[in-house]
Amino acid sequence: MANHLPSKSLLDRRNFLGQTISGLSSLALTSLLDQDESLAESPTFDPRRPHAARPGHFEAAAKNVLVIFCAGACSQLETYDYKPELIKHDGKPFTDGPAVTFQGPSGNLARPQYPFRPRGQTGKMVSDMIPHLGEIVDDISFIHTLTNKSNTHGPAENFLSTGFILDGFPSMGAWASYALGTERENLPAFVAIPDPRGVPQASVNNWGPGFLPAVFQGTPFSSTQPIGNLKPPSGISSDQDHSARELLQLLNEQHLASHPNDSELAARIASYELAARMQLSVPEISDLSTETEQTLKMYGADSSNKNKAAFARNCILARRLIESGVRFVQLFNGAYASGGALNWDGHQKLKEQYDVHAQIMDQPAAALFKDLKQRGLLEDTLVVWCTEFGRMPMFQKGAKGRDHNPHGFTAWLGGAGVKPGVSYGKTDELGFKAVEDVSSVHDLHATMLHLMGLDHTRLTFRHNGLQRRLTDVHGHVIKPILAG
Repeated sequence: MANHLPSKSLLDRRNFLGQTISGLSSLALTSLLDQDESLAESPTFDPRRPHAARPGHFEAAAKNVLVIFCAGACSQLETYDYKPELIKHDGKPFTDGPAVTFQGPSGNLARPQYPFRPRGQTGKMVSDMIPHLGEIVDDISFIHTLTNKSNTHGPAENFLSTGFILDGFPSMGAWASYALGTERENLPAFVAIPDPRGVPQASVNNWGPGFLPAVFQGTPFSSTQPIGNLKPPSGISSDQDHSARELLQLLNEQHLASHPNDSELAARIASYELAARMQLSVPEISDLSTETEQTLKMYGADSSNKNKAAFARNCILARRLIESGVRFVQLFNGAYASGGALNWDGHQKLKEQYDVHAQIMDQPAAALFKDLKQRGLLEDTLVVWCTEFGRMPMFQKGAKGRDHNPHGFTAWLGGAGVKPGVSYGKTDELGFKAVEDVSSVHDLHATMLHLMGLDHTRLTFRHNGLQRRLTDVHGHVIKPILAG
């Protein structure tokens, strides 16, 4: 006869209590996970009109978002994070710092390569490298303690744009268009504007849909690289093109009627219809000939520096997109890895390279912010300036540049819902590491979504059995920088 008595280990009082506690903990965890799942919300949308405007979780401060992304890791120490102690210890060894960083052995501490001076009514210390951006400090709020999970450009760009270092996750603009749609159905909900010198290191990951429906990905175009294939082929008149599109629409509707539950088919038809509407709207919005000479000069679009003039035109295009109701615009300054020649990756000759990049970025970006403000668009638009990580307080050994530093860097926000003139968080006295009010990219994303009227913990999409979100399982809204 089989022995059905409990094992000796279960009769032991200590083991019995331990296993009971483990079982109860598992039940509690399951209950909490179920509760989180019930709180998660996947937005519902009509596949035939995927970009139709949808309400958020609560009233939004910002209707539109503009992200200015400085690719290549723009140094916090040469822009906004003023460190007198770094000036004091210039040329000395960093005794408590890493001996080896991303690209090799560390050299000595190096002072900021540009003087700093107080700006605006707040007296915020800003580098002479960006005097035009220094003029708007009273209108923006700084986060000095962002951190990144990677010190490699591609994964770090992924993290900034998608919340994950791996490929395959939706970009923040895709999440925004998925959640909210857009007020203008003749324009994309999400536009990415690459730098005139090329695409960023992580390329299309920065504006891709990941596992979200493809219809929510960003549409990339710029003042120098318009959207291709919008015009009909030569030899086809506008009447012929219009008739062909009407016939195609009729055939699509009949095909969809016979497959009413095929959401992918409906989304594909919707994307074709959007492309047809864009044939009229995009060329019009991209035509900068209607801008005044004064506006072109304010942005620097009349510059003899062709890269500056092209970036300035991209900034004007960004304003026109926001003005036309595009939900999310991501404007890139800097391209792919190139030894710092095409972006902010200043390893070897930081001062020499930053003289070039600052000339391209400073005036146009500042003019864009000022133009949004003077036109009243800043009241409904959130502007975010960011980069994938910062730079080290010491030079690399044998060079005059700074290595990658994900431990503490700066971003700023301005416009709708943002408290002006605030500096949040602190890095240590040398600008190496965030030490006070440490923030993550997930916190930045949570704050951006909050200003768009979205609770980052409730905005989800079910993928491979998990309720995924932009902020993963992390993130807190940075409330001290919010107005009201």
